[in-house]
Amino acid sequence: MGRISIHSLKQSKAEGKRFAMITAYDYPMARLVEQAGIPIILVGDSLGSVVLGYESTVPVTMDDILYHTRAVVRATSKAIVVADMPFMSYQANADEAMRNAGRLLQEGGATAVKLEGGSHVAPLVRRMVESGIPVMGHLGLTPQSVNQFGGHKVQGKTPAAAAKLLSDARALEEAGAFAVVLETIPAPLSRMVTERISIPTIGIGAGPHCDGQVQVLHDMLGIYDDRRPLKHAKRYAVLGETIRDAVRTYVSEVEGQQFPGKEHSFEMDEATMTELAAV
Repeated sequence: MGRISIHSLKQSKAEGKRFAMITAYDYPMARLVEQAGIPIILVGDSLGSVVLGYESTVPVTMDDILYHTRAVVRATSKAIVVADMPFMSYQANADEAMRNAGRLLQEGGATAVKLEGGSHVAPLVRRMVESGIPVMGHLGLTPQSVNQFGGHKVQGKTPAAAAKLLSDARALEEAGAFAVVLETIPAPLSRMVTERISIPTIGIGAGPHCDGQVQVLHDMLGIYDDRRPLKHAKRYAVLGETIRDAVRTYVSEVEGQQFPGKEHSFEMDEATMTELAAV
């Protein structure tokens, strides 16, 4: 059957069917989320903070994204796999951007790439699409520009900023992007964008009116209880404590000589034991 087509997302929008996207960065998690029915997996540069321990997405490299994309692709057979283009992998010049995007498909096995920005990246998006590279856009709070924004702040709140975001969404649509992520913008604005462009919108902190939603897997699963979740993140589990409890039990059983038990051990026949005793 093969992987889901990016064109099916536009069909879902036309039919009013909502869809979910989630981040995953390794083989086991990608395998689990696909088994759970996720149609789109984003190998996000959010791996910088949730997997690699950086304070932001800025230090994430092409090698990081390629490494994790390959693992996710190996784990899946149906989901669309979108690879984030990391900071400075496409900003310096168009030729370098093309090479890097091509690597994510050719070496990483990704279905598509995602990059941040509006009208100023539209010519690059057009060139990529014309070269056979599917592109997902990203507007609103673009994490690679978090230092410029002065933190994680809601975007598009003024009339000028909202109008610019609408214009950027149209520019990405006209350039051939197959979808656009809207991050941390007012819900009424995301509704307006969703209604005015033909490609699907995927919200994260953008309210309920987008065609799809995306969440960071580690936030959703409650892996970190010392990491303050953003308002838009909903915890569906608290696995961090479950994991710690399991490891505490393991440590206690090893120290108390309860593990391993007979059921976890391998025996040797008596004849061999007798022969060894005589050595």
